[in-house]
Amino acid sequence: MDIRSNVLRQLKNRRQGFSLEQPFYTDPDYFKLDMELLYYRDWLFIGHDCEVPRAGNYFTVQVGEYPVVIVRGRDNQIRAFHNSCRHRGSRVCTSDRGSSAKLVCPYHQWTYELDGSLLFARHMAEDFDKSQFGLKPAHCESVAGYIFICLAKNAPDFAPVRNSIEPYMKPHRIGEAKIAFQSTIIEKGNWKLVWENNRECYHCAANHPELCRTFPEAPTVSGVQGAFDDPVIAEHWSRCERAGLPSEFKISPDGQFRTARMPLIEGAESYTMSGQRAVKRPLSDDVTVSHIGTMLLFHYPTTWNHMLGDHAISFRVLPIGPNETAVTTKWIVHKDAVEGVDYNLDELTHVWTETNDQDRRIVEENAFGIHSPAYEPGPYSEADEGGVMQFVEWYSNFMINRLQGDQAKLSVVA
Repeated sequence: MDIRSNVLRQLKNRRQGFSLEQPFYTDPDYFKLDMELLYYRDWLFIGHDCEVPRAGNYFTVQVGEYPVVIVRGRDNQIRAFHNSCRHRGSRVCTSDRGSSAKLVCPYHQWTYELDGSLLFARHMAEDFDKSQFGLKPAHCESVAGYIFICLAKNAPDFAPVRNSIEPYMKPHRIGEAKIAFQSTIIEKGNWKLVWENNRECYHCAANHPELCRTFPEAPTVSGVQGAFDDPVIAEHWSRCERAGLPSEFKISPDGQFRTARMPLIEGAESYTMSGQRAVKRPLSDDVTVSHIGTMLLFHYPTTWNHMLGDHAISFRVLPIGPNETAVTTKWIVHKDAVEGVDYNLDELTHVWTETNDQDRRIVEENAFGIHSPAYEPGPYSEADEGGVMQFVEWYSNFMINRLQGDQAKLSVVA
C-alpha cells in the first residue's frame, strides 16, 4: 500500500478523541506528505507589514524546501518571490533581512527590480529575452498588518480569511506598529505536537507559573469549549463590543481559523509578572478602553496570536523536519514607543520567553515518548482538551479532503 493510501486509511479509521498514530508524529514520509499537501499548498502567515516599512526593505524565510523573499516595491505593494535566481538557482537575498534598491544575485550579479522583473544579466546572447526570466512570484496577501503567502500554483481563495479576521485585527493597527523584539527557538518535535501543546491549558498550572499569573486556565478561554455559556466571557465581549472592538468567538466553517477576544485574570491588562501594562504607550490610538484582555487569532497551520491593549505577540510555526519545528515569536509595540522610556524589554518579553522555553521542553519530552515502540494513541480530556481535539479534527479532515481530491484528479487524467 502506498503512503497516500495508508495515510488516508488511518485518518478515516482513527479513533475519535484520541491522539494520532505514531507515524503522524515521527515518520519522514508522513512529514513529507504534510508539507506537500498543506504547507506547500495553503496560506501561511509569514510576517508583518511593519517589517518592510519602505521600498526596498525585505526579509527572507525558509518554508520546507522553498527559500522565499518578501519585499516592498516602489509602488508600496508587498510581494513574495521564490528566492532562487533564474540563472543557475543561487539564493538572491542571503540575509535574514535588509534593504536594497535592486535585488542582486551575489553569484553572477543578475539584477532584479523590486517587482521581480529581470533588469540586468551580463554577457548573455543577443536574443536573450529578459522578460522571460523574472523571479518566480508566490501568492502574497496582506491583512491588517499580517502577511500571508501561498506557494501553490493556484492559491485557495483568501477572501474568507480576510473578511473574517480583518474586523477583529484592524483596531490594533499592527501595520503601523514596530517589532520591539523577536526570537526563534527550535523545538525538537513534530509541528503537530507544537500545535497540540498550544491548544490546551491542561498543562499550564504545572508548567507555566509566569503565564498563569495573568492567563486563565479555564478551557473556555480557548474559544472552543463553552465560551458562550461563560458569564464572565459574555460580559467581556459585551463591554468590548460597545467600545467598537469585535470580540465574540468566530470560527471558519472548516475550523482552520478563528478569532475571539478573551479576558485575562481579573485586574490584569498584559502578560507581565505584575499583570500591569508592559508598555506605557497603547499599541493603537484606536483602542480607547482598558482591560480588553487578549484578542486571539489562530490560523492553522502557521500562527497563533495575542493582541492586547499595550502590545501584540505573533507566533509563527514552520516545520524543519519530521522531528524539528521552528517557532518564531515577535513582540509588537506602537511605532513611536521608545525602549527604556515607554517599555523595558525584559519586562515586555519575560512571560512569553519563559513560556516558550517551557513549551519547548514539553514538546521535546512528548516527542521523546512518542518514539517509543510502546506508544499508542491515548484519550484527550473532554473537559480540558477540546482545543486539541478540534485541531486534530481539522488536520484529519483537511488531509482526507486533499488526498481524496488528488485521487479524483488522477482518476480523471487516467
